[in-house]
Amino acid sequence: MPEYNAPLRDMRFVLHEVFDAPTLWARLPALAGSVDAETADAILEEAAKVTGQLIAPLNRSGDEEGAQWQDGVVTTPTGFREAYATYVQGGWVGLSGNPEYGGMGMPKTLAVAFEEMLYSAGSSFALYSALSSGACLAIDAHASEELKQTYLPPMYEGRWAGSMCLTEAHAGTDLGLIRTRAEPQADGSYKVTGSKIFITGGEQDLTENIIHLVLAKLPDAPAGSKGISLFLVPKVLVNADGSLGARNAVSCGSIEHKMGIKASATCVMNFDGATGYLIGEPNKGLAAMFTMMNYERLSIGIQGIGCAEASYQNAVRYARERLQSRAPTGPVAQDKAADPIIVHPDVRRMLLTMKALTEGGRAFACYVGQQLDLAKFSEDDEERKAAASLVALLTPVAKAFFTDTGLESCVHGQQVFGGHGYIREWGQEQLVRDVRIAQIYEGTNGIQALDLLGRKVVADGGAALRRFAAEVRSFAQQHESAYAGELLAELERLESLSGWLLEQARGNPAEIGAASVEYLHLFGYVAYAYVWARMAAVAQARRSEDEAFYAGKLATAEFFFRRLLPRTLSLEASIRASAAPLYGLDAEQF
Repeated sequence: MPEYNAPLRDMRFVLHEVFDAPTLWARLPALAGSVDAETADAILEEAAKVTGQLIAPLNRSGDEEGAQWQDGVVTTPTGFREAYATYVQGGWVGLSGNPEYGGMGMPKTLAVAFEEMLYSAGSSFALYSALSSGACLAIDAHASEELKQTYLPPMYEGRWAGSMCLTEAHAGTDLGLIRTRAEPQADGSYKVTGSKIFITGGEQDLTENIIHLVLAKLPDAPAGSKGISLFLVPKVLVNADGSLGARNAVSCGSIEHKMGIKASATCVMNFDGATGYLIGEPNKGLAAMFTMMNYERLSIGIQGIGCAEASYQNAVRYARERLQSRAPTGPVAQDKAADPIIVHPDVRRMLLTMKALTEGGRAFACYVGQQLDLAKFSEDDEERKAAASLVALLTPVAKAFFTDTGLESCVHGQQVFGGHGYIREWGQEQLVRDVRIAQIYEGTNGIQALDLLGRKVVADGGAALRRFAAEVRSFAQQHESAYAGELLAELERLESLSGWLLEQARGNPAEIGAASVEYLHLFGYVAYAYVWARMAAVAQARRSEDEAFYAGKLATAEFFFRRLLPRTLSLEASIRASAAPLYGLDAEQF
């Protein structure tokens, strides 16, 4: 049976030493009185217990039993209801929620560490509360005060859950094609009619109510995405005093039978004249929903990190114990018939790749979380705007690169086990199946790449990129670390390619789509080089305090810069090959 133990020492290193989050919190008035280093550590310690002891033991059994549907009723696997009840008692759903409505108000820099633990322990379980947190964010940002007062407190409590209802059978990425409609009523409410698919947690038995955020069109709506509005549609109607009333006209038509995350109910939801309430302005629903979607995109990116960490822990334990052959330099375990496989170069290559990518992802997630905290809580207008610009630029990188490298790491972890990695009881094949969806939902990684290059780089002439590059360059120039030269060289590669693509796109718009995925990956490696240089600088300065830990950091940084960062060379070559090779075949020749 695989086990999960939260990497608390590494999380504290990133949070306290690399990014000095407590100092940031202390200078932001909204956070100064509620969180410090001691509070953060206590929260992380408790989160490690909840995820390692309560949630992780349900991961395999939840996968084997799966969510079940019968006549519109969805049942979660054995143990989920009891675990969820304990989970919500700890206030975890409202960890970073608005304190005015019952949330704990913790910073995102802390929340990303908790989310990683959740996904490491069990992706299916994590998704039920992840969607609730995102729904709360959208309601808090865009709904009326009446809706906030009614719905946010029980959602932060965990008594009510949330869902995000966008996709329809004929309308995925192109939401302008949706057919769900909303008819205004005399009392100010709306009757919502339509069907949505792929709705995570659309129906379940964990909470007494589910609050659906539904994209729909008003009768007089403009065509396309400019005519989309956002509605709050409860599963159970809420009385004026906050108590639950009659069942709304919302039902679950079925659940999907999936490759992975089988304990998470992925539902077809039918709205048959269901009572709903407008969130925000008419025809501005997509912008409001993106508040939730951007939260979910970072969260799903962290799913990639969490699954990779779980796979890495399993693989390291196995590699230390599994005896096969002798080390190429001679016997290491003299008293045994063979050496543990961790002595073999290829096994070390896989383990170090997992370690470098996962720890780089953890640090970059904390960095993005830091920008989110600045964008939300800073009282300096310029600082807030600059942070928001970086968040917009880096969110697609985080979602796609975390999940692409997360799958790579989970496959490596499976490979370390050899044939046993293909067998269910070891847990590695489930991680491969569970993490695979993260590259698809919340906007496929190809769409994330188009968003990064087309909207966040080309559309604004590279302004946000220049802001990020200035920060990276400033760090490299101020720190005489062994990797300053490599970091600057890779930054210049990214800037040069960005400028080249800006020119190419003027002559041929297809160049953006042709280069976007490779460009996002190259951006990801440069971003990881930045955070690894920061980690290496701290580790070098503090090495004498804890030789084993900091020397391990430096060795992993060396592996990243020498063995992984050179991947940018092939990515650059592929990008500069232009769009032409993609159009060498007619459609009939495929």
